[in-house]
Amino acid sequence: MGESGAKGNVLVFRGRSTHVLDSKGRLSIPARFREVLKSQYDERLMVTNLPNCLVAYPLDVWKKIEDKFTSYDIAPPKVQLFQRYFLASAVMCNLDSHGRILIPSALREEAGLNKDVVLLGILNRFEIWDKDALESELQKARENVDELSEFVASLSI
Repeated sequence: MGESGAKGNVLVFRGRSTHVLDSKGRLSIPARFREVLKSQYDERLMVTNLPNCLVAYPLDVWKKIEDKFTSYDIAPPKVQLFQRYFLASAVMCNLDSHGRILIPSALREEAGLNKDVVLLGILNRFEIWDKDALESELQKARENVDELSEFVASLSI
């Protein structure tokens, strides 16, 4: 493959993996996700809240998110509220020698994470869901797939 083809070969987070949180809140990161971290980023992750789950960003991606918010001297009230929920809850979680991260108890509680969790790869990030909560969320998507497809098709991405 030529040089231009090699440059276009960017690894992203894809797929779904079921895992078990241990009693200390450690979560094994799948080998294919660790490969993305090693080849595209480093092994540092920022983990924070989303409604009903957690989201993990490589540190470089997280820095771009933070940069968007530094332009505000005084943020509008809705932005401040979002910052309190999303940005202020973020915690750096480094991979240990066994390819695991330790998710702090406050984040586990906020997302309702129990023992069985599912990781969903979503390109430049991955979500961490309680297994039962994800099934409920996916059922909503199944019931509304036509409407969701039309909405996504209308976006100018």
